[in-house]
Amino acid sequence: MNIGTITQNASGTYTGKISTLTVAIVIALRTVHSANPRAPKFEILALSAARQWVQVGALFELSSNSTGETFLNGKIEDPSLDKPLYISAFRQEDGSYNIVWSRPTRRRDAPTDTVAADDGLPPLPGAG
Repeated sequence: MNIGTITQNASGTYTGKISTLTVAIVIALRTVHSANPRAPKFEILALSAARQWVQVGALFELSSNSTGETFLNGKIEDPSLDKPLYISAFRQEDGSYNIVWSRPTRRRDAPTDTVAADDGLPPLPGAG
């Protein structure tokens, strides 16, 4: 679901807006300069009510396994949010980015912490 856009202004700074039913923020991206290949490409800054830039997240550059297309992926976290806002940013032909929200999916292969329910049934044959 597209929730915003980022464009590059005349001074070269990427700025944009994210809007949902509960979130309306002005953001800017600050390039991260690092020799670490696992470092984020950008820090996400949000404009506070006091009109100060506050770091609220980071975007990492990834490549699609199927197309090889590069995109940005990360999250916005702030004490004012109930949960992190997971976003991806896809570059458009005009150089802008579309910001897309996605609900995190649970990994199928991740172990789950489940406790057997005491439902009064006997154990299954051959189990245990």
